[in-house]
Amino acid sequence: MRIISGTHKGRRLVAPKTLPVRPTTDRAKEALFNILHHRWDWDKLHCLDLFTGTGNIAYELASRGVNNITAVDQNRHCTQFVAQTAASLDLPIRVVKSSVDAFLERASDSYDFIFADPPYAFTEAQLVQIVTTVFERKLIAPKGLLVLEHDKHRPLAQLAQLQDERLYGNSRFSFFG
Repeated sequence: MRIISGTHKGRRLVAPKTLPVRPTTDRAKEALFNILHHRWDWDKLHCLDLFTGTGNIAYELASRGVNNITAVDQNRHCTQFVAQTAASLDLPIRVVKSSVDAFLERASDSYDFIFADPPYAFTEAQLVQIVTTVFERKLIAPKGLLVLEHDKHRPLAQLAQLQDERLYGNSRFSFFG
């Protein structure tokens, strides 16, 4: 994986092959951040990276100047890798080992940007539950954005908060606000 822009632009990070992850491809990540590039002042954002896996999105956010990032994953090997990498690069990423469901149920903060990349095996009902919980619990700030990366064969057009969808290979980015 590669950090695309910011203070660590071009830095390649290699995650252990034993991690149970499917990182967002560089191409898809670059397209996502091209869409988000002019939306915010990065250094003022409060961000949440759900199902962080290797921390790919969290590193990109931190490299672009975000100073308040929480990365959540239930796999201890993933959270250890992200915490070690963030520390070695001096990135402001708070790592939480928790299931996403449990984290969302107890979260009290409001976030400007939430990125969620659940396993592609998640059912439509599980994907809908993530979006529903975020909005019912008011975890997204006014003018905030939730981006859900999921299998392209599971469109979520039935959700009222859906603003846009983009396809990249086998991935679908659904934008909710």
